[in-house]
Amino acid sequence: MMWTNKLRLLYLMSLCGAWLFSLSGCAVLGRHAIHSSDRFASHNLCDEQSQIQRGKPRRLIDAAGWIWGIPSKIVLWNHKVENHNISPETEVAISDYLAANELDTVRVRLNQYRPRDDWRRLVQNKSVGAPWRYSLGLLTVAGETLLPGRLFGGDHFNPFTNTIHLYSDIPAIALHEAAHSKDFARRKWKGTYAFLYALPFVPLYHEALATRDVRAYLNVLGDAEEEAAAVRILYPAYGTYVGAAGGILFPDYSNPLYYGSILGGHLFGQWEADSITRESQSNQ
Repeated sequence: MMWTNKLRLLYLMSLCGAWLFSLSGCAVLGRHAIHSSDRFASHNLCDEQSQIQRGKPRRLIDAAGWIWGIPSKIVLWNHKVENHNISPETEVAISDYLAANELDTVRVRLNQYRPRDDWRRLVQNKSVGAPWRYSLGLLTVAGETLLPGRLFGGDHFNPFTNTIHLYSDIPAIALHEAAHSKDFARRKWKGTYAFLYALPFVPLYHEALATRDVRAYLNVLGDAEEEAAAVRILYPAYGTYVGAAGGILFPDYSNPLYYGSILGGHLFGQWEADSITRESQSNQ
């Protein structure tokens, strides 16, 4: 009887998680481009190297990274999450986005581990104040050096080095991280903005901005199929942040809220993808 009551409670909290996503996710993830007329970039980051760089294949390391990324593959229900094998399609997608948004000082690492270059970029990125670069920035680059994404995964944008690190072969995720770089490009106080991301609930704002921009970009320069594919992956990804925020509010029910929010992301992502497809078909 006791276990039955606990299961019922977990079920109800999971439903609450899905409901929490419907409130905080669907309402803020519509198409809306990030306006970036003002730019605060460090031209010291411009060099003769290729903007997009690719790591050499390392069979054993990449296989270990693929295995390490299994939980993320399950959560987002996509085998290309953290698969450490970036296709030309994903590379072209992020290259086109950076060019369209004139983000020429951003470096992109496709499954690449180059800590020396990241440390150099940390020092040269004058668009971030020195106090932030040599405190929080130093910690982030140290983390990337000691826990390399080449093994442990974790697609992300590092504003202190102005570098995108990609390990998933999913164009929408690549565009999402590029949208973070676009968001930071317009911020004058980049270090403070990055610090705020570490506070509870604030990531919901940052992540929503990036997802909305990806949708707006694909709606104009992509097609309905690409936007539908994007919401199928970005909605449940946003659900992880919604669930984490719910866990802060209700720590005793953090797990069911977390996974319920992810489930809500999948359900509403599929619903939104179907809506995009119907909208496209009605316009033909």
